[in-house]
Amino acid sequence: MMLVESGDDLIAIDCGLMFPDDELPGIDHVIPDFTYALERRTGFRAVVLTHGHEDHIGALPYLLRELPVPVYGTPLTLALVAERLREHGLLETADLRSMRPRDRIQAGVFGIEPIRVTHSIADGIGLAIDTPAGTIVHTGDFKLDPSPLDGEAPDYRRFAELGERGVAVLCSDSTNVDRPGHTRSEVEVGQALGGRFDVATGRIIVATFASHIHRIQQVLTLAARTDRRVALLGMSMQRNVTIAADLGYLQVPPAIVVPLEELASLPARQQVILSTGSQGEPHSALALMAAGEHKYVKVERGDLVIISARVIPGHERTIGRVVNALYRLGAEVLYEDNAFVHVSGHASQDDLKLMMSLTRPRYFVPVHGEYRHLLGHARLAESVGIAPERVFLMEDGMGLELSTADARVVGGFPAGRVLVDGKSVGDIGAVVLRDRQLLAEDGLIAVSVAFDKSGVVAAGPEIASRGFVYVKENELLMEELKKAVLAALAERDPDAPFDRELVGATVRSAVRHFVNQRFRRKPVVLPIVLEV
Repeated sequence: MMLVESGDDLIAIDCGLMFPDDELPGIDHVIPDFTYALERRTGFRAVVLTHGHEDHIGALPYLLRELPVPVYGTPLTLALVAERLREHGLLETADLRSMRPRDRIQAGVFGIEPIRVTHSIADGIGLAIDTPAGTIVHTGDFKLDPSPLDGEAPDYRRFAELGERGVAVLCSDSTNVDRPGHTRSEVEVGQALGGRFDVATGRIIVATFASHIHRIQQVLTLAARTDRRVALLGMSMQRNVTIAADLGYLQVPPAIVVPLEELASLPARQQVILSTGSQGEPHSALALMAAGEHKYVKVERGDLVIISARVIPGHERTIGRVVNALYRLGAEVLYEDNAFVHVSGHASQDDLKLMMSLTRPRYFVPVHGEYRHLLGHARLAESVGIAPERVFLMEDGMGLELSTADARVVGGFPAGRVLVDGKSVGDIGAVVLRDRQLLAEDGLIAVSVAFDKSGVVAAGPEIASRGFVYVKENELLMEELKKAVLAALAERDPDAPFDRELVGATVRSAVRHFVNQRFRRKPVVLPIVLEV
């Protein structure tokens, strides 16, 4: 989420979420901190969306719950947004406003123009934002595909016209800055997939992103060409195909998509399954098939499984397990490491250089990517002649103050991550995360002890363990632990008044000392002190 502010007016570019990594156990997703924007709610004019991927639209329900600001996007993007808002019960009150490339939108002092770009989802745009201090060009996520499947090529001419008129700041996608050359066209991966369809003698299972409408289109077209029928697996796949077809972004050949039950009645050589799960997500259709747990589909020898997607960093182990399991079931598996089955939706180095050449910005800000990507893009900008003092490497919480004369970095904006866990938004902090990590790594020991009115142990200690040891197979160890607890309690001053908190601390300390000495482990210890 990027904010553009001038005077009392404020707009947001995109409003996405992130998915948690291993350091955030139990967290569903991570959303931006909206504090700064909400503090300026009276001047918050609009959210402008560049495309429909979750990392650009996924946090909208959480923002609109706090502030019903107008949301602009292209038709497909807004249709995907509408589904998210319907899930949150916000669709009826949302102000969704459709726009198309080269439209002109006024939001306070900002004049906003969408510009066609290509990406791994249809209907993507960049933005030209006219401000009192000059024009800001934001590329969105993009690549420069000269022959896109839908014929909607990037608007090179408009970017060049803006460059001739004068671009103050270019904010450009940095995701693929490490890749030399040009990003290959979507048409090329379609040709490669076509060769696989032509020679396959059995069933074909294709896993890809449910949002990749052009990849889905190519699978449907190839299935029709090779006299096959297609069944869709995964709720998001079914939903997105319906949305894209209804809006005209997806051309579904007649009678090509059939229910899974009908597909199963056909010979294997006529079957194609189009599935979610290209990242090996544990409960996705592909993962269930690989584990032999899918209710309707059993992978068999002779099946061809094509994972037509890039492995997102952090998913290498999960997709590796899925690939191994599919091989064990006898399938042939094609994926990014062993076949040409995917092209990226992000610009490579030569595409990035071309964007700089077209727009000729006075200042340059790399966006979208990890720090190494931003740094690499900054260096790339310097290599094509943009002066180092005009390249700004910025991270979350930093801002660029722009005037007609100069630009400088300012900071101190609230930009922390907000964690979403079920219906809990922002309530999970560092202490809870640390406890979850400890539970995952070393387990839990619960010790319950009952005391009579005089402070003497009346019952217990009783010990329960989860994730530490299996109690029934370690009864001798449990007896030793009980003795250690009783020994620690016996050392209390008998004349001191009974203090439940102090007793709990004594039990906790005794268990931790015993476990650390014996096992060098640090489980969570939960003392339960009862008075009877």
